[in-house]
Amino acid sequence: MNTPILQFGTSRFLQAHADLFVSEALMRGEALGGITVVQTTDSPASTARLAALAQGYEVIVRGLRGGEPVEERQRVTSVQAAFSTARDWALLRAGFAAGGVQVVLSNTGDAGYQGFDTDSAAQLAASAAAPRGFPAKLLVLLHGRWQRAPEAPLTLLPCELISRNGDTLRGLVSKLAQQWQLPRDFQAWLLAHPVWTNSLVDRIVPEALAPAGAVAEPYALWAIERQPRLVLPCTHPAIVVTDQLQAYERLKLWLLNLGHTVLAELWLRAGQPPGMTVLDAMRDLAWHSRLQGVWQDEVLPVFEALGQGAAARDYLVELRSRLLNPFVAHRLADIAQNHAVKKQRRLAPVVAEAQVRLPSLAQPWLRAALEAHA
Repeated sequence: MNTPILQFGTSRFLQAHADLFVSEALMRGEALGGITVVQTTDSPASTARLAALAQGYEVIVRGLRGGEPVEERQRVTSVQAAFSTARDWALLRAGFAAGGVQVVLSNTGDAGYQGFDTDSAAQLAASAAAPRGFPAKLLVLLHGRWQRAPEAPLTLLPCELISRNGDTLRGLVSKLAQQWQLPRDFQAWLLAHPVWTNSLVDRIVPEALAPAGAVAEPYALWAIERQPRLVLPCTHPAIVVTDQLQAYERLKLWLLNLGHTVLAELWLRAGQPPGMTVLDAMRDLAWHSRLQGVWQDEVLPVFEALGQGAAARDYLVELRSRLLNPFVAHRLADIAQNHAVKKQRRLAPVVAEAQVRLPSLAQPWLRAALEAHA
């Protein structure tokens, strides 16, 4: 493993987002270097995808830009190695401990931060198999880095759709280190040396290509919170380093992601076919009106109370055109996966903020949706 970027996850999103950005930046000489991708699941689909990633793959950017249809086909060549934690864990540990990796990316899905009772300090042994949970895997790797190359620069850039994802991941890994009763010096290093970065990703990537690749919309954003010693994987027009990450998070999570979850809730209630898409839902007058009502009556007042009303209205203008993109087939069945978890992440914060700032705001639809399947 001789790349400066290590990536956990083989999702179509990362293929059409971070991996594509690094590939484009490499051609301009504006990237740290290539990416080593790590497969953390043993599904047949992930295994086939892993084998294809390092061979190069295609991303099709399809949709509307400035009201005009576009279709761009781009070859992604940033993935230069592919590992499996089930097969290559010892190699991965040795490569990471050596200190050459400067940036760790991750997108491990809605349950990616889950812990497992079977993971323990015994997995620090050289001959041990990989832990099951991603935070535990990361802890083992970081322990090896602390032992061999503690001063080497290291930035962790999680891309999971969790508010303050870097802080959350640091807390989980630090708690595990305490539970495993690891040395105090290591626990202090864990909090002080790696740069745990909060970030927000925004791009609709509705379709995977086989065996690797994806179809994505033209819009893309990667908002990264500014921190001392931050190392970026590349320079790219879609990357914004900001002191106001929470403002970006609210717009994306409370409008786009909340909107997707509203449509998924309507789809589940109605028992519609699995092939129904976001575009189909947006063209349904009743469903479109319901979503518009939730945005207008239950979400925008919260943005107004936060002083972010104008930004939210501007974001909604572009968002409506993104959801009405006739060239992207974003299935509601895909959005509805892990639906209960997504409702808690996307709807509950809006309701909670309203309770504090606008206690008289009714929010009937959002509250009912949260109470359903509670």
